[in-house]
Amino acid sequence: MTNPLYDTLFGCHTGKTSVFLTLPDGQTITYAAFLETAARYATLLTQLGLEPGDRLAVQIAKSPQALAIYAACAQAGIVFLPLNTAYTADEVRYFVENSGARVVVCDSDNAPALKDMADACGAQLETLNADGSGSFHSKSHPLASSFVTVERSEDDLAAFLYTSGTTGRSKGAMLTQGNLLSNARVLVDQWQFSKDDVLLHALPIFHTHGLFVASNVTLMAGSQMIFLPKFDLDQIIAQLPNATTMMGVPTFYTRLLSDPRFDKTLTQHMRLFVSGSAPLLADTHVQFQERTGHRILERYGMTETNMNTSNPYSGDRRAGTVGLPLPGTEVKVTDSATGKTLPQGEIGEIEVRGPNVFQGYWQMPEKTAEELRSDGFFITGDLGCFDADGYLSIVGRNKDLIISGGYNIYPKEIELVLDDQPGVLESAVIGVPHPDFGETVVGVLVADGSQELDLDAIKASVATTLARFKHPQRLIVLPELPRNTMGKVQKKALRDTYSGLFTT
Repeated sequence: MTNPLYDTLFGCHTGKTSVFLTLPDGQTITYAAFLETAARYATLLTQLGLEPGDRLAVQIAKSPQALAIYAACAQAGIVFLPLNTAYTADEVRYFVENSGARVVVCDSDNAPALKDMADACGAQLETLNADGSGSFHSKSHPLASSFVTVERSEDDLAAFLYTSGTTGRSKGAMLTQGNLLSNARVLVDQWQFSKDDVLLHALPIFHTHGLFVASNVTLMAGSQMIFLPKFDLDQIIAQLPNATTMMGVPTFYTRLLSDPRFDKTLTQHMRLFVSGSAPLLADTHVQFQERTGHRILERYGMTETNMNTSNPYSGDRRAGTVGLPLPGTEVKVTDSATGKTLPQGEIGEIEVRGPNVFQGYWQMPEKTAEELRSDGFFITGDLGCFDADGYLSIVGRNKDLIISGGYNIYPKEIELVLDDQPGVLESAVIGVPHPDFGETVVGVLVADGSQELDLDAIKASVATTLARFKHPQRLIVLPELPRNTMGKVQKKALRDTYSGLFTT
């Protein structure tokens, strides 16, 4: 193969007239038409001066055209960098500066706010809107609908996905063609996807779940997607009879269960529901099975590794676990101090190794060395244990990462904003259980005594600085933060105290 990622996922469908995407209005897009658009985009990318290995940053709404840019990057050998559409201009600036992206594609409405940033970073700014309009699409329209695929290998970089530590800068996880392909191959096999499947796709495509799991699996299997711009309860219920599979975050399933229309009759033809990106409450598992007769398949993955474990397609799907290691992926639980593997049943740090594991963090060799061992095992930062049958349970994190509705949220970033508010001495941000989002953000504040804290004003300030999914759902004022004898804030004590805020 001249380009494993493109040839395996996309090129093999050249000229195929079967349906690839079905849109909410009933419009369909064939594989052939999709790939012609992607080829025009690949041509445009080269005309804009991008060369193999260069980075393209996109912050655009979910659409067939947005997905076609991913295909175009694969065909032209360009590193694809999708960004959350909720990020502010200040947040986007860091990703563009750090990655060295030479072209940024954004929604037309956001172009005025991003133009100065792009100019300062030496990047060209193009636009692409949810309806397919914008400079990027218009410039590509007259171009040829074929493109000579650029030669690449499985070791070449295919994408950057940015993640963060709780105390440092955001990190660009470098994913190769081989990383993405290995995971797609395994998941197609393990979840028994075929050309006859129709995936109900309501996930965002700036995240590994919606892009590198849902979309890649569909492409690998040659099946179809009902491509919804976002989760809309009425649309999901209307489209379920046309689908065979669905992937979602816990929020999707709790919202479906809240609607009496969602029942066994509506789901009788479905063969698989998958959940991930955040823990699924045991009660949700039980209610889902009672209502529909289906057991949700829960799995475990992360930005740096894609999927690591999965409950079995055929076999015992155990609520409260994320299943068994996927074929080709090694998973072990270790002592965080010594790195030694712990016996079954003991809680420790989860480490993974396999062809799915990323190559390191962009321009951060020290951080890469801290988290990616020389023997190839990645230290995930998650805490877990294996049961006697080899099922993995995740019991917590040794980092303060919060996962809300499938999005990773890093407390330090929010704390810096809160600490800068008038009258705030210090803050601590924690995640607490939430029946809809898995976890949600709570900010604990200590006043400096200079004035009474205006919580509404603080919330308004946060709203202008951070993406909406990072906003604290509750602000609590305490006289002081709990600390240990070494002066470290005891966030576990705070989580224990406020764990019932949204669940009782």
